[in-house]
Amino acid sequence: MASLTITTIQSDIHWENIAANLEMFTAKIRSVREKKEIVVLPEMFTTGFSLNTSMAETMDGSALQWMRAMAQQERIIIIGSLMIEDNGKFFNRLICMYPNGQFGHYDKRHLFSFAHEHKHYAPGNKRFIFSVNGWKINTQICYDIRFPVWTRQNIKDGQPEYDILLNVANWPKSRIMHWNTLLQARAIENQCYVVGVNRVGIDANYGLAYSGSSSIISPFGDIIYTKEDAEDIFTITLEKNILEKVRSSFPFLQDADSFVIN
Repeated sequence: MASLTITTIQSDIHWENIAANLEMFTAKIRSVREKKEIVVLPEMFTTGFSLNTSMAETMDGSALQWMRAMAQQERIIIIGSLMIEDNGKFFNRLICMYPNGQFGHYDKRHLFSFAHEHKHYAPGNKRFIFSVNGWKINTQICYDIRFPVWTRQNIKDGQPEYDILLNVANWPKSRIMHWNTLLQARAIENQCYVVGVNRVGIDANYGLAYSGSSSIISPFGDIIYTKEDAEDIFTITLEKNILEKVRSSFPFLQDADSFVIN
């Protein structure tokens, strides 16, 4: 059965300092001695959760160039979100950069209106699910995890649409119980692995504290890994046979409602 190795990087972030963050994440990625296939960074890993769109880069900016160079040099897929200007609009955009220099992207669908994110960024309108080593991975950003309809599996040709839900976040410590609960709920209801990568530290915008709680949840809802209140780099190899065993032993998805998202 196919396996997939994922490295999560739970880190503090230098506030609105793109160059310092790129230098920091270069060192962190290169420090990983285990096998690397996919490396996941937090939401807005180049700036922190900023609404200062003057910091936004284009799709030809330094951050995209860095992601392309690192993916090629390390022979990995790099995933993280950043502030992007595209055709006169601003997006909180997750980039999935492949070793060959090609990439896909996902624009955050649910903008965090509680912090006025919707006044600065445009929402996305489509999922981004990519395939690697026979695995299908659905990508999301932070607040998206609160919305189960957007996350819900579609069954296509008798098969679930994805195997891993990957969420990159800047989720504050004050509501970390919600984060932990929602990650487990999404794994259970969609019978998939969930990989959530959050930041730690204090941001300079609201003075918010972040405790991390980056986690990996099994398709049965068990917590495989979690880490609080410290920077951490964690590498795990996920096994497809475990996923398939859960789905075959408990075939709940076959009873799911069909739906359309408008």
